Formats: sequence, C-alpha cells, structure tokens
Amino acid sequence: MTRKRQRLIVLLLALLLGGGATALVLSAFSDNLVFFYSPTDLKTKQVPVGRSLRIGGLVQEGSVTRDADGVTIHFVVTDLKNSVPVTFSGVLPDLFREGQGVVAEGTLAADGGFTARSVLAKHDEKYMPREVAEALKKSGEWRGDETTSGATP
Repeated sequence: MTRKRQRLIVLLLALLLGGGATALVLSAFSDNLVFFYSPTDLKTKQVPVGRSLRIGGLVQEGSVTRDADGVTIHFVVTDLKNSVPVTFSGVLPDLFREGQGVVAEGTLAADGGFTARSVLAKHDEKYMPREVAEALKKSGEWRGDETTSGATP
C-alpha cells in the first residue's frame, strides 16, 4: 500500500468513528428531550401519544378531586381557551392550588387526558413558569406585567 492510500484509510476511519460518536450523542439528547405544550397546543398540534412532555397553564377552579385511595389526584390544566384533564399519583407540592400556575411532566393518553409523573407549582406571587406565561401571552389571556413574572418579553 502506498502512503497516500494509508492516509486515505485512516481519514475514512476517523470520519466513520466521528460520525458514529455524533449519532450516539444526538440519540442520547433526543431520548432526554422533553417538549412543553399549552392545552391549546395539545388541541391544535399533532402531539405523539405516549411521548414524555410537559404541559402548563393554570389549575382550573373547582377541578381538583381526589380518589378514595388518597394518593391519586385529578385536576384540569387550562390556558383559559382550552383545558386538559390531568391525573397524578403522588404528593403534590405544598403550593399547588386552584387558580395557580402549574407545569406537569408526563405522557398524553389516547383519550386526550394527561398522566403526570411530576407536578411543579408556582412558588410565590411574583413568579410564573416562563413557559406558562408565554403560553398565556400567546393566547391573549395574560393578566400580569413583565415586572411581576419570571417571563421574559
């Protein structure tokens, strides 16, 4: 083999290994990627059933119910245009209440309901999760101002 051919083989092997490493890294990122949706997004976009995602909005007034087991909670997340029923089994954050901002992470069911693995609640009067604030602004239902939220313009 000539020296030129050896260099070509080494270069091709290096490109092949680099491409394989890049494919593995991108695959790992896509497995851990979690998209955020508002209830209106869930109704208007093609959202895959069973994929891990986050939904956010406000907990609808009068929607929180508990099963007899004391662990399973049902509530409705709304962006004031559309709403999504959520089921969660576990301990809710202390600040979880009706009318407050919430972000739930879980999976969408085929019937349009959402099964949450975790629930995050608004932590004080001056903060709303950025995604929730942006979704409310996009829907035209935002009632706060830029100085009292965690959202950026």
